[in-house]
Amino acid sequence: MSDARALEGRRALVTGASRGIGKATAIALARAGASVAIGYSAHPDDAAAVVAALQADHKVSAVALGADLADPRAAARLVDQTVQALGGLDIVVNNAGIARDNLAMRLTDEDWDAVIAVDLTAAFHICRAALRPMLRQRFGRIVNVSSVSGVIGNAGQSNYSAAKAGLIGLTKSLAREVASRDITVNAVAPGFIETEMTTSLGDAVQRGAIAAIPKGRMGTADEVAAAIAFLVLPESGYITGHVLHVDGGLAA
Repeated sequence: MSDARALEGRRALVTGASRGIGKATAIALARAGASVAIGYSAHPDDAAAVVAALQADHKVSAVALGADLADPRAAARLVDQTVQALGGLDIVVNNAGIARDNLAMRLTDEDWDAVIAVDLTAAFHICRAALRPMLRQRFGRIVNVSSVSGVIGNAGQSNYSAAKAGLIGLTKSLAREVASRDITVNAVAPGFIETEMTTSLGDAVQRGAIAAIPKGRMGTADEVAAAIAFLVLPESGYITGHVLHVDGGLAA
């Protein structure tokens, strides 16, 4: 196992980090010693609170950076802002995502386009921008947050499932392109995780979801964050192009 400050000196960008899995990931990386840029598109007060906690509890540099990831220029600019704020970029976690669920026959073009833009296209733009400094320094760690929905599909989520499946394809292709430069690109595929998004579901929906999970419970944001942190640790440098399921056996 790595020492407690295994990421000392590393600079990380985590998108969608004001809440949920992104927040837990930012904390996990800071606990390991990394400086962290908190990317957010909403909830600026929450993002500021995460920054304050990282600085106070883990004594690392941290900054909150707002961006509308549906705008390709804003997504790329987020990388530049991270480099300027932290002095470089070593780790990227593409966690930001939205869901606009409906049966395919009822899904509007706008809801399809919005989910693909934020959940898939923005991750590509961030990866492309981040690879420039990573290739120059011959080091980088990228983790894309996919979903069990991108592995096995989910009724009523054709847009979300397509975007998350696309992230897996993006991950595997990039991994092959940049492995020789000591840049790894991996993905995690969470299942049902206790976040603001899932707790807003009705009790009946939650009970039905839990009944389908072999572990018999939802996962936690901290459990997903631990998997992400593992993939960027020094001893994980030979893992690339991998999709790590954090789903309680849902896709087994």
